[in-house]
Amino acid sequence: KTGQTELLKLFLKDKHRDTASYWASIRICNRNGYMVKDASLWCDYIDYLRYFGKDLHNARYVCPYDLQKEHDRYMRKKAKAEAQREIEKLRKNEADFAKIKGKFFDLFFSDGTITVRVLESIEEMILEGKIMHHCVADYHSKEDSLILSASIDGKRIETVEFSLSKLMVIQSRGVCNKNTDYHDQIIELVNKNIPLIEQRMIA
Repeated sequence: KTGQTELLKLFLKDKHRDTASYWASIRICNRNGYMVKDASLWCDYIDYLRYFGKDLHNARYVCPYDLQKEHDRYMRKKAKAEAQREIEKLRKNEADFAKIKGKFFDLFFSDGTITVRVLESIEEMILEGKIMHHCVADYHSKEDSLILSASIDGKRIETVEFSLSKLMVIQSRGVCNKNTDYHDQIIELVNKNIPLIEQRMIA
């Protein structure tokens, strides 16, 4: 009746979407002669508006001139908000992290080419994980693990997980969990400096 055939197709195909939660906005579209051409994109966009508490009865929001542009803008905004919330949540754990791992802070060693240093905050771990594309951000809660970053001239090469109870490297991984050409050299450097780690443990 309203001509919103793309929305109808989507709702018939995607039974998990709650049609009622979009109905008020669909009525605004109909009232303003706004035809939804990409139903999935529009519904996702409406979900973003809802997330940010925008007025879903306002044509200014629900009938965007450039749907893709507005969708992408709110998608980035939501990702940023969620990332910030994740950092704030993890920051609450910083005190516990510093209490357990603080004795290792400022510990680093080098062979002249590679420098390996201890990551000293949860925020540093999140950054390491994002740059290296692996899940080291969650490792702050592992009491037995000391996380170190191996770099050459300031560029991250591999992330090292060291077991404090076993006094050995558990894993050392480069971007996307792959080994690099420096893998063996990094492990050898850490192994040579285990006595320095032990000194911090008993300090």
